[in-house]
Amino acid sequence: MNVVIVESPAKAKTINKYLGPDYEVLASFGHVRDLPAKDGSVDPNADFAMIWEADGRGAKRISDIAKAVKGADKLILATDPDREGEAISWHLLEALREKRVLKDMPVERVTFNAITKQAVLEAMANPRAIDVALVDAYLARRALDYLVGFTLSPVLWRKLPGARSAGRVQSVALRLVCERESEIERFVKREYWSLVATLATPRAETFEARLVGADGKKIQRLDVGTETEARDFEKALQEAHFAVANVEAKPARRHPYPPFTTSTLQQEASRKLGFAPNRTMQVAQRLYEGTDIGGETVGLITYMRTDGVDMAPEAVSAVRDMIGKDFGPRYVPGSPRKYQTKQKNAQEAHEAIRPTDARRHPRDVARYLEPEQAKLYELIWKRTVASQMESAELERTTVDVVATVGGLGASLGRKLELRATGQVVKFDGFLTLYTEDRDDESEDEDSKRLPAVTVGEKLDRRTIATSQHFTEPPPRYSEASLVKRMEELGIGRPSTYASTLQTLRDREYVTIDKKKLVPEDKGRLVIAFLENFFDRYVEYGFTAALEEKLDLVSNSELDWKALLRDFWKDFSAAIDQTKELRVSDVLSALNESLGPHIFPDRGDGSNPRVCPTCGTGMLSLKLGKFGAFIGCSNYPECRFTRQLAAPSADAVDGPAGASADGTRKLGADPVSGLEVTVRDGRFGPYVQLGEGEKPKRSSLPKGMTPGGIDLERALALLELPKQVATHPESGNPIQVGIGRYGPYVQHEKTYANLEKDDDILAIGANRAIDLIIAKEQGGGRGRFGRAAAAPGRAIGDHPSLGGPITVMAGKYGPYVKHGSVNATLPKGKNPDELTMDEAVALIAARAEAVGTSGKKPARRPAAKADGDKASAKKTAAKKAPAKKAAAKKPAAKKPAAKKAAGGEG
Repeated sequence: MNVVIVESPAKAKTINKYLGPDYEVLASFGHVRDLPAKDGSVDPNADFAMIWEADGRGAKRISDIAKAVKGADKLILATDPDREGEAISWHLLEALREKRVLKDMPVERVTFNAITKQAVLEAMANPRAIDVALVDAYLARRALDYLVGFTLSPVLWRKLPGARSAGRVQSVALRLVCERESEIERFVKREYWSLVATLATPRAETFEARLVGADGKKIQRLDVGTETEARDFEKALQEAHFAVANVEAKPARRHPYPPFTTSTLQQEASRKLGFAPNRTMQVAQRLYEGTDIGGETVGLITYMRTDGVDMAPEAVSAVRDMIGKDFGPRYVPGSPRKYQTKQKNAQEAHEAIRPTDARRHPRDVARYLEPEQAKLYELIWKRTVASQMESAELERTTVDVVATVGGLGASLGRKLELRATGQVVKFDGFLTLYTEDRDDESEDEDSKRLPAVTVGEKLDRRTIATSQHFTEPPPRYSEASLVKRMEELGIGRPSTYASTLQTLRDREYVTIDKKKLVPEDKGRLVIAFLENFFDRYVEYGFTAALEEKLDLVSNSELDWKALLRDFWKDFSAAIDQTKELRVSDVLSALNESLGPHIFPDRGDGSNPRVCPTCGTGMLSLKLGKFGAFIGCSNYPECRFTRQLAAPSADAVDGPAGASADGTRKLGADPVSGLEVTVRDGRFGPYVQLGEGEKPKRSSLPKGMTPGGIDLERALALLELPKQVATHPESGNPIQVGIGRYGPYVQHEKTYANLEKDDDILAIGANRAIDLIIAKEQGGGRGRFGRAAAAPGRAIGDHPSLGGPITVMAGKYGPYVKHGSVNATLPKGKNPDELTMDEAVALIAARAEAVGTSGKKPARRPAAKADGDKASAKKTAAKKAPAKKAAAKKPAAKKPAAKKAAGGEG
């Protein structure tokens, strides 16, 4: 019997079918060991010795695999074909060696770029040893990320309360987002005008021509800057006679795009399908690992973490044959297309992402797939096939028109120039199957078809359109465009993009608004701190150069510990320089660098740092228990505070009409006549009725933004708490309100939190009663405990084991339930979007972790009083609190903490 180790149970199931009864295929469920999330896991003073530990799940997997290996003939490590996959195999091999179960057993390493029977059997026939250079590159990357995260993050915690962590790659990605936001805030819009004439040929065919010149001078896009200039040109065009001055038609070719890499797949899936990068990778993973297609389990796409754009010759040949049959020989180029990536530092170790068999048309496999899987497979299939199709043939036409102004006065003899552009598709080529979404407006203009005209032909004026425009600030990054920018700069690698973006969201450094990344104040504070005191380590060039060195390690061109020594020498010195740094120094630097953001110009010439409440104090950045805020220098006499950012009328996507201190007037209360305002406070936005020492206030519930609040909603919030129902048994009122932990309903001394889908302003009597009754029947632990578990969302019956699978809302987050097995959903996963395949995989993983029965291992019975004394001593020793050792001893192995201080992801 041969034991094969892969990463996921779905992959194990697929490969087991290919290999037959002589092989036992087991899943490692990813990494089995990791660096403990504590100081000392990487020791620079011991030549960067690294301590690896297995948590409960990892230890269980190691034990299960060790049992299977004991009676085996051979161990085959078949984890994913990238640096991370190589590391998983190395970890498992090291763990099994520590258990002394391998002895003289042969160990082989194989990789599958595609999970098909042919690819798997070919890989099995061509094993290799573990690639030490790839493992070294992994060790160097993990050590770097650990050293940055666990050395720099404590500096942040001491000098910048409220900051969560810093990371080698995550901080550079955050800097990109923050710099773009600063560009938007500094942007000054500029007025400009355009003039477009609608002209008609003698055959009554119309087209549009834009003003591009006047009196021998070219007119660029922003040259007509005032309405006076625009109206002057409009008047001249109204008086002009038009004629065709020149016609130029040029043939052009548009070539297809290369097949997908990890980055381009994430970008295009975001644009076309609306998938976040992390979701794209999850769906692609399922397509790669294998799906049951008409009774045959097969991987539908090749490995999805790659920066290569080439395809295997046999795949290219199959695609070309399919194109000839489905589209005709005209669509097949004379020779196969070869692509080279333009990405800096690309490894190109693997093929591009492509279908394993181009003959599996999307329409034929869609019925076997989840909707998201079907959409992503179709996108990959179309891009792959189009990449080997013939180029599109176009004809681009430019028509120059001269407008001669006659009559008396200043316009006598004046000549204006106009231009019309368009193109005609002569042969659609690859465009018949695939086009890439673009944001280029000029391309839309160029795609217009122009009528046939000849030089000297007179044209009739139909209309003159004079339009005012304003320049717009650069757009915020979307997740897709940020991935593209990181790729261009050489920051990160295909396997890290999605996890890096997820980390920024988890740390609450950025939020997603209208699919755009918006930096939170705490994110901007972190970047301002790093730019002031650790500028080198958030430089794009430095981070990209470090990636290049890691690539040299993976190519056996650089020793990984030499790389670490070189990095640590300068980095530790930079850390040492901050030990004497005072908080006042930090505040002074941040006040200066974040000035335009936290103290925007009021537009009236006044000092934006003057306190709006007392009029004499100066506003500045303060640090408190809950992070940074803006306060007055006259504290405690003046207690004015607000959040960092003061919204302005010109802020992108921000509330109009806000004053510099963040106050926005909503109107007057029709009952009291007092003014209602929305404000930014130290603990978040709130609405306020009137002024005075203790005005009535109400916090904004989560999900409600200051820009989206109006007078009606503000008055409704100010009415809280209020009665919404009467208890059916006691007859006492049930109230709804907002407390320290969010919206709640209350009956006497029973409180129940509202769920995320409940609108506090729209909650009805039935819903309020349901929440209270559920809580009174045992669903909670005190005032802010959760309500009794709802029945959950049924997904369906387990496809192989039977029995219902249900998504439940738990105390520690949503989980999926099958029988006695409860599997927690990954952080950030929307329970309403959980598919059957994902649920089955989670349940299988949990069942593996706690035992095949789905029950937790029984506890070891306590030693009897008259029994084995040694056993009793062991039990007592485990329960006794550990004393602080005088000398340093090897740390007992413990599960790694869930919350890490830093790291790349």
